[in-house]
Amino acid sequence: MQLSQQYIIASGAYPTIEPLFQLPEKVLQFGTGVLLRGLCDYSIDKANKKGIFNGRVVVVKSTEGSGADEFDIQNGLYTHFIKGIDSGQTVDETVINASISRVLSAKSQWGQVLACAANPHMQIIISNTTEVGIVYTEEDVYAAPPASFPGKLLAFLLERYKVFGGSHASGMVIVPTELIVNNAGKLKEIVVSLARFNNLDEAFIDWVECNNHFCNSLVDRIVPGKLPTADKAAVEHTLGYTDELIIMSEVYNLWAIECAKPEVVQALSFSLADKGVVLAHDISKFRELKLRLLNGAHTFTCGLAVLAGFETVKSAMANDTFLGFIKALMLHEIAPGLVNETLTGEEAKNFALTVIDRFSNPYIEHKWLSITLQYSSKMLMRNVPNLLNHYACSTTVPNCMALGFACYLRFMQSHKNQQGQCIGNALGKDYTINDDKARLLHEHYERKELRPFVAEVLGDERLWGRDLNNLAGFTDAVVQNLEAILHLQSEGKSVLDYIAEIL
Repeated sequence: MQLSQQYIIASGAYPTIEPLFQLPEKVLQFGTGVLLRGLCDYSIDKANKKGIFNGRVVVVKSTEGSGADEFDIQNGLYTHFIKGIDSGQTVDETVINASISRVLSAKSQWGQVLACAANPHMQIIISNTTEVGIVYTEEDVYAAPPASFPGKLLAFLLERYKVFGGSHASGMVIVPTELIVNNAGKLKEIVVSLARFNNLDEAFIDWVECNNHFCNSLVDRIVPGKLPTADKAAVEHTLGYTDELIIMSEVYNLWAIECAKPEVVQALSFSLADKGVVLAHDISKFRELKLRLLNGAHTFTCGLAVLAGFETVKSAMANDTFLGFIKALMLHEIAPGLVNETLTGEEAKNFALTVIDRFSNPYIEHKWLSITLQYSSKMLMRNVPNLLNHYACSTTVPNCMALGFACYLRFMQSHKNQQGQCIGNALGKDYTINDDKARLLHEHYERKELRPFVAEVLGDERLWGRDLNNLAGFTDAVVQNLEAILHLQSEGKSVLDYIAEIL
C-alpha cells in the first residue's frame, strides 16, 4: 500500500499519528521543497506529537504537475529518515511526518489559498522561495494569483485584513527562511512598496506594518532530497508501504528566528519541542557561526581535498591527517577570532565540533568539486573576514589558513580549452573551474616566478577588496606552503604528507 491517512488508520500501527489529522490549520507555507519539509515541518510535527503546538500546515505550491499529485494521494504524509553523527554517535531515526494537512496550487486553487485568510486559527506564514523569491516586482495584487511571492503574500494579507476588519489580533507571524541576510526586513519592505504601487489604503498599510510580525530567520540542515531508486526500493520493502515523498536529512538542525514580542513567542510555541529551534532577539551570531566555521572551513579545505584526491567530504573526513587539519583550522584559527560580546569561545568551539560531526556524516554524498563553485567569491565573503578576525586578536601567522589559501591558488592554476574554459588538473585528472574570477587568476599565473605571483594575487583588490600582503607574515606563509605543494606534486607525493609534517 501507499502511505496515506487510509493506510495509517487501517494498519492500526500508528496510534500517535491518527489524532493529528484533526488538528486545525495554523500555518500557511509557501513552498514544497525538501528543506522546508526536513526542517520547518519537522519541527512542527515534532511539537504536535508532544501535544505542544497542535496545528497543521497548508502548503502553497507554485508549480503545476500533470496527473494526481503525490501530496494529494498521500494526504501530505511523508517518511523522513534522519541519519548521521551526533556527538560521535551514529543516529538512524525514521519519522512519519503528519504536519501537512493539504497542498494547494497557487495557479489553479488561488481562491482556496485566499480562503485560508478567514481561518481564525491561522497564525503563521513560512516561506522558502529561494533567494530570488524575495524581489520587488510591480504587479497587480488582485491577479489570480500575483506572480511573485511578495505579491501573493500581500494579496493574502489584504484578504485577512478585510475579513477581520483590520483587528490587531488578526495579524500574522511571517517567517521567511530564504538564505539572505535580513530576509524578513527585505520582504516587509517589498510588501509595503507593492501595497503603495497598488494604491492600497494607508490604514491597511499601517496594519501590515504594525500588526504583522516579520521575523528574520536562519535555517541550517542538509536535506539532500529523494533517495536513489535502489535505496528507496530497499527502505520501502522494510517499511511495508510505498512513499513517493520520502526524504533524508542529517541529524543537525537549526532554525533561528529573530523575535522579541511575547505574542510572537507564544505563536511559535513549536520551538519548545526542539532544541534546534531557537528564538532570539538577535540571530546574527548564528549566521556568523555558520558562515565562518561551517562555510568557511568548507572553502578553506575544498582545494586541499581535491589536490589530495578526495571526491566527497565524508571520504576526506575518514582520513586522520585531513581530520586533524580541519580541526586545527576551526578550533585554533577560526573560532578564537569569532569571540565577541555576544559570542563566547565555548559557543564557537561547540559549534565547530558539531561541524566535524556533520562533515563526517557517512550518509551524505557532498562532492568537493561542487563546493569549489565560485571559489574566489566564497574566499572573499567567508574567509577574508576570518583572516582579519585572526589578525585582530593574534600576532601569529595562521598557517592552516595560509595552507588553505595556497591550495586555492594551486587549484586555480589552469589552461584554457578550445571553448575558452579554464581547466585545472590534479593527480592527472582535469576539472573545469567554475569561477567568475578564473580568467583573472589565469592571467596572474602567466608570471613565471612564484613569489611575485602570490604577492600579485594577494594584492589584487579586485579579488579581495584590500591588499592581503599587509597581513604580517601571511604572504611568506602562503609562498612557503605553495612551494611545498608544488614540490610534493613534482615528486608524485601526496599533499597529505606535507600536512602530516606541519600539524
